Amino acid sequence: AKHDKDPIEKTEGDDLFRSLINYADVFLAVSGGADSTALMHLVAGWRASRSDGPRVAVLTVDHGLRPEAAREAQAVAAQAAELGLPATVLTWHGDKPVSGVQAAARDARYGLMFAHVREAAADPCRAALVTAHHRDDLAETFLMRLARGAGVDGLASILPVTRREDISILRPLLIVPKSRLLASLAVFGSSWVVDPSNADPHFERSRLRTSLPAARQLGLDGAHLALSARRLARARRALEAQVDTWLTPRLTDPLLS
Repeated sequence: AKHDKDPIEKTEGDDLFRSLINYADVFLAVSGGADSTALMHLVAGWRASRSDGPRVAVLTVDHGLRPEAAREAQAVAAQAAELGLPATVLTWHGDKPVSGVQAAARDARYGLMFAHVREAAADPCRAALVTAHHRDDLAETFLMRLARGAGVDGLASILPVTRREDISILRPLLIVPKSRLLASLAVFGSSWVVDPSNADPHFERSRLRTSLPAARQLGLDGAHLALSARRLARARRALEAQVDTWLTPRLTDPLLS
């Protein structure tokens, strides 16, 4: 069994990235942070080891929220080129919000990337956007939603595959702890960007991260929280299947037409 501090080995690539095979074009969402930089290296290595598979490209967004943003986006594109991956820098133009910045920036990033995928993919229905969400993200999201009293849908947290605006979003690293991504970056000898907002106590997720050491002392570690989220995701799928089974024959009932 792999330890949480072990780098991800090449032999793990086919298991981690099996879902990517179903697509003709795969676009990696890379911010330049540690998580997405590790994703870029791992997918590049996996694809280079195969004789078949999707076309892989990198998308990075210059959000303009910090003076360094443009330079950081160009650094991502340069690192992608070194890995043999084409990269596109997308720029968020216009006025920036003074409140709700993280949510607005997230919506802007996805909007820019979806628009690019629809334009650049040979067939958008066979294209996927891949993000670097990992096990720690899954655990944090579970706790954030638990604090709000969420039910099954909310506590299922981050799903491995979703669709938005008719484009698939894949999250192949949800079973991988951040510590393994950092260990892999050390092996790759790669640098990455540290976003100061990740430690800003004004943001809910940042406050939660500072409380996680205390939660771990109670047995609420990332592995078990993520396991609960995955089990609730299975429960959600089972409930949806039951609803489909009940509803489908009734939708053809002439009395309901």
